[in-house]
Amino acid sequence: MIRDAFLAFGIAMSYAVQLSIPGLPFGYSELFLTLWILLSITRVLAGGRLEVTPALAKLARFWLILTLALGVGSIIGFLTTTLFLDPLLHDTMAYALLACVTCLAAAEPNAAVRLRRIAWWMIAIASACFVIQVGVGFGWIHQSGVRPWYWDRFCGWSENPNQLALYCALLGPLALHLAMTTSNPLGRCLGLFSLILTFYVGRLTKSDTYLYTTVLACLILLGLRMRALLAGDGGKASLSRQLGLLLAVAFLPLAVSMAPYAISEAASAEDFAKSLTKDKGGEATAETAALRLYLWDAALDKGARSGSLGLGPGPHLDTPPVVNQQFLPRPFEAHSTILDLYTQGGLISVLALLWILGSAAWSAWRARLDALVALTASIAVFSAPHLIIRHPIVWFSLTLCLVAGTPQSVPTIIRQRRY
Repeated sequence: MIRDAFLAFGIAMSYAVQLSIPGLPFGYSELFLTLWILLSITRVLAGGRLEVTPALAKLARFWLILTLALGVGSIIGFLTTTLFLDPLLHDTMAYALLACVTCLAAAEPNAAVRLRRIAWWMIAIASACFVIQVGVGFGWIHQSGVRPWYWDRFCGWSENPNQLALYCALLGPLALHLAMTTSNPLGRCLGLFSLILTFYVGRLTKSDTYLYTTVLACLILLGLRMRALLAGDGGKASLSRQLGLLLAVAFLPLAVSMAPYAISEAASAEDFAKSLTKDKGGEATAETAALRLYLWDAALDKGARSGSLGLGPGPHLDTPPVVNQQFLPRPFEAHSTILDLYTQGGLISVLALLWILGSAAWSAWRARLDALVALTASIAVFSAPHLIIRHPIVWFSLTLCLVAGTPQSVPTIIRQRRY
């Protein structure tokens, strides 16, 4: 139970970089994740067992391929360009920490139950912390040393609003999954409360990516629920199934008949969509888009010049001509998971990431866990304009999907000898 709480706290609070431990070069998240790893290793050395599962095999295969790709990229980087030691070590340590957490979590006995328990801990901790951060942001609670607003965008304890928006984008589907798959009324209420609170905090960040991610996740979830409704229960023609079939059949002629009205209201719909963005689709949105396009083009050029082998961990882009305050000094990141990974580990690492993400989505689909399918879609959408591969919540979500949708164990069980 204590180990589960440590892991949940370390993952749920890894965005809270403004909360630092005095006198130490790392934060609370790194501390609790490291403690969980040490406790897990101690459990194994004390005679605990590890189960070799398909999920563990996939995760181990991914991290092995990524390690080899980053190693080759580092050699290319040392030979062809100037590498910055601090970001290289930072990314290397982050990848090592995430590899240990995911592989040990997938190898736990009865991993599906433990990961689900950890997920409950996570949404409980996140909800409590969101309430405190909102109170600090609106002046109801005083907390020194915290800057909860980035201009007019809420960032809470995170470094910038986009970090907080990522956690809201993933905690929402996770809370919905727990609420949909529990039979406990109190648990269902907690999940729904966390979902509403997470959506509120996510909108306070005014992140355009969070908005697009949430809309797409809702559409995917709606489609999957419609699929489940049409499938019925054992082929029985229930009233709900008949209504679903009627709506599906009537959708096309209804859409055709509504087309003229939709075209006439296109301008209003466009204005409404712009009103949901962080500055109503104005100059700031255009500048951010132009800067990202510049960085993405530079990342493609850097990756191609390395022979699609990468340049090793860390950022590798030069300073763009127009520097936005939300970006760090040189060297720059491409702010796109695929392109940043392309500059680090080349094409092989990108293909490995797409494979593990696709495997997680397929596992959730095969298990008919609709909210987890929406969760993997949220990861895919948010990764396009942001670098999210170093965030623990991303890898916890992928591990949860892989474990939930695959057999819990294979005949081979590794039992550690007691010392």
